[in-house]
Amino acid sequence: MASKEINSTQGAAEVDDVAAKSPGRSDVDSIHTDSSSPVVQKPKQTWRSYFWDTFDKSPEERRFLFKLDAVILTFASLGYFIKNLDQVNINSAFVSGMKEDLGLYGNQLNYMITFWTIGYVIGEIPSNMLLTKIRPSIWIPTCEVVWSVLTILLAKCQTAEQIYALRFFIGLAESAFYPGMQYVIGNRKDELAKRSCIFHASGSIGAMFSGYLMAAVYTLNGTNGFRGWQWLFIINTTISLPIAIAGFFFFPDVPEITRSWWLTKDEITLAKKRMQLEGRANRGSYTKAKFRKIFSSWHIYALIMLYIFFNNGSGYGSQPAFALWLKQQGYSIAAINSYPTIASAMAVVFTYIYAWTSDSLFKGARWPPMVFSGVVNIIINTSLAVWDIPVGWKWVCYLFGSIGGGISGLTFAWAHEICSDDNEERALVVASMNEMAYVVQAWLPLLIWQQIEGPQYRKGFITMVFIASGLIVTSLTIRFLHHRELGRKARLTSIE
Repeated sequence: MASKEINSTQGAAEVDDVAAKSPGRSDVDSIHTDSSSPVVQKPKQTWRSYFWDTFDKSPEERRFLFKLDAVILTFASLGYFIKNLDQVNINSAFVSGMKEDLGLYGNQLNYMITFWTIGYVIGEIPSNMLLTKIRPSIWIPTCEVVWSVLTILLAKCQTAEQIYALRFFIGLAESAFYPGMQYVIGNRKDELAKRSCIFHASGSIGAMFSGYLMAAVYTLNGTNGFRGWQWLFIINTTISLPIAIAGFFFFPDVPEITRSWWLTKDEITLAKKRMQLEGRANRGSYTKAKFRKIFSSWHIYALIMLYIFFNNGSGYGSQPAFALWLKQQGYSIAAINSYPTIASAMAVVFTYIYAWTSDSLFKGARWPPMVFSGVVNIIINTSLAVWDIPVGWKWVCYLFGSIGGGISGLTFAWAHEICSDDNEERALVVASMNEMAYVVQAWLPLLIWQQIEGPQYRKGFITMVFIASGLIVTSLTIRFLHHRELGRKARLTSIE
């Protein structure tokens, strides 16, 4: 199967080469054939690119990518870090005294998560469509400032209903960030997976930090009249707000409209050439014909299903399953918040493994890590569904139970590649993937991850086995459909 993947990748390159030589692509053709150009259609790759892709590029392109990574990748990672920090802090607070202080002994945690999800779902597609009309350097930081300010207000909540309302608006503001950043990231195919996965890994780091932060701030319990879990929300905002404000000054927009002070005119021209060579379309308008084209293609439906299976097949429905098991076993507050961060660290490590093997060992193929992730999830969730297993194996299951989350960056990298020749389709598909995944997440946990059943979520673990199977089947189906589509494009181009 690996040889077939290599052949398909070569076929895709032939499609690009033929398209570059067509009359309608004169600009791209001149870039491709001009030996003096700092950017080429397909740079010669050596073993060094297996470690980092810029090593085999021209000095000008390396300098440009260094600046781009230093700013946009750093900003994206910090932004996703604070998004996840502010998203998962509710779980850390819940197992660290909020449950007892506010009398949350029913399924209130489920509803807190659901209200966040509803806000997130409502905002995603409109937000990503706005990014084709509004500068991302204005829209995304504005949303970050809003959710950062709302987070500190959670510290003053006295009832579950107040938390529900704030969580809804936090979710609404946060909906702009992840799909928006996936739309904005302007890298070529050989660069995209690594950067998407580095970006995604910062979310797991945010989840880790939330646990460590809760363990640390619990020592402030009672200081100035605030409980330890309330201090968590206060400190979250003091971390998040400066990062959000910095975005107004550093975020670069997309190449065609960027006015970033830290890029030279030559570097902006180079950025545009890179996107031309990649076949990445410029911003256009949404028309009836455009919508008809998008919704008559397999792209939007298959990619949505892929992300639904991914997003709902890991993370225990946003329930703190590992932490609740530790609490049931009698561990301390510090241990309950610290040990689950090991699972997040494992997720970070495997996120990087998925990215580097996809770009190097698998020659740009995205499906092998997805199949691996699905198989691991089947093994782990089958074991937890049985429940009466050796304690050591249960530790292994919980510690490795989050590694499936590392394929998120690959799913979006794949979507960018599949939809690269239509900017509006790319924006809509990326947002719809996240949107529909969270539509399912809004109601599924209420059925299979109920707070009152934890930590033995038998229905949840069994459902995860079927979802992991769906992930495997869908990724293989997309592989087949995409290869067939590339073949058709190659035949049409050769006829012309």
